[in-house]
Amino acid sequence: MDIETFRTFCLSKPGVEEGLPFGPDVLVFKVGSKMFALCPLDPFDRVNLKCEPTLAQSLREQYPEVTPGYHMNKQHWNTVRFEGRITEALLREWTLHSYELVKASLPVRVREKLG
Repeated sequence: MDIETFRTFCLSKPGVEEGLPFGPDVLVFKVGSKMFALCPLDPFDRVNLKCEPTLAQSLREQYPEVTPGYHMNKQHWNTVRFEGRITEALLREWTLHSYELVKASLPVRVREKLG
């Protein structure tokens, strides 16, 4: 998956905004002002995604490309490197999981606006 395909997928979800709060090299996606994905722009070779802790550990055990989130809370975030067995379908599934997890943590009034 290239950066434009990833951006399009993330931005297709209700309420998603993108920004560069950590400088020009790291793209961040948020829903309701909370991060659910961040990735380097050049090279676009990995992404940090929020993950339910039990699933996060399971994915790390199944895929060597999945490691505890770099510069993130290691219990709740994974870094996914785009190599080996990581397919576009898996990346979309895990990104959607991250989005839904963060969306579910938002206040009810914010979630209602998102639909």
